[in-house]
Amino acid sequence: MMKRLLIFSLILMGLSALQPPANAQGIDFFQGTWEEALEEAKAQQKVIFVDAYAVWCGPCRRMANNVFTHSKVGSFYNENFINLKLDMEAEENMTFRQKYPVSAFPTLYYIDFTGEVVQQVRGAQDVEGFLNLGSAALNKIDRSEEFAESYEAGNRDPELVYNYVRALNQAGKPSLKISNDYLRDQEDLTTETNLRFILEATVEADSRIFGLLIKHRDAIENLVGEELVKQRIQFACENTAQKAAEYKTEMLLEEAQDKMKDHYSAQAKTFKIQSNLEYYLARRNDKEYLKAAKAYSKKSDPDDMDLLRLSQDLWKYFRENPKCAKAAEGFAKDASENSKQYLVKLHYALLLAENGKKDKAIDVARQALELAKTAGRGPTMQVENFLQQLEG
Repeated sequence: MMKRLLIFSLILMGLSALQPPANAQGIDFFQGTWEEALEEAKAQQKVIFVDAYAVWCGPCRRMANNVFTHSKVGSFYNENFINLKLDMEAEENMTFRQKYPVSAFPTLYYIDFTGEVVQQVRGAQDVEGFLNLGSAALNKIDRSEEFAESYEAGNRDPELVYNYVRALNQAGKPSLKISNDYLRDQEDLTTETNLRFILEATVEADSRIFGLLIKHRDAIENLVGEELVKQRIQFACENTAQKAAEYKTEMLLEEAQDKMKDHYSAQAKTFKIQSNLEYYLARRNDKEYLKAAKAYSKKSDPDDMDLLRLSQDLWKYFRENPKCAKAAEGFAKDASENSKQYLVKLHYALLLAENGKKDKAIDVARQALELAKTAGRGPTMQVENFLQQLEG
């Protein structure tokens, strides 16, 4: 029976729409009307993300509380989109709804500044899915080809090169070579045009251009404000940390963390813990991941979803290590204590069952069932099937 429960547990881990640990830095939603958002998007040459929600919608609230607040989501969406929340049942938004119909909540719209729908998705997303949607939307609106032909023909007009680099960045394409080539030819980097270019060109912390951003930081902040520069620093450090995980290069991870500490100290501790979690998970380093998970739980203020993700990762990837297996159950217990999410309770019950604590597992699973009944027939059947296996 325990083997069947383990398989069921792994399936649930794959199905649960839950995010990795987060801090409170999330999406900064535009404060204005739809028409004003269109104007702002046109000025910035950006796509508009619209959270078309209803006040009574449970999945909408869960996205608002658990996804939009995530640091990675905030960093990515604030950098690449004009973000707007619209209550689809409010009278002032009826014109928008007539043009962009909504039949389910939430509906996630990605709309170009021309008013053309780039992408439309119905239903709540987890952090990973939501980030993937944003990336897909940007890839569909790739404007870099508009500038590539002129650039390849030899046009080095500063405005064209800036727009080309910006379009490449928004599409997630490499831009550092073009940026470096442009900046090497500039005699004066302190002009307003070049300072703005440096800010846009800063995409990785382990780059010469990051050093230029820091060197000219005061002047750039005078142009665009301190907050945008901080966001760019974090964006560049996150990209380098991700590259460190991809190429399994600890030196890059340390460089990203050191530069956050030196240049954005307010977020440095949170960044270090988060990037350690991601790096050591990618490396499948059980000891270091466990150390990072414990640091996160102590130094941050994790909610039930944060603790659940830690538990899931420890169990899924590192349960052969007895200390990791024990910590996975501990995090699951802490997550379950005050949670109103049936998946949190169910995950804890699964770990209890796997660890031979059948009676306790049944008790927690019954708590999960009561919560699942408020979430719909599908979740209810999911928990009922588990209980049948457990009690059979």
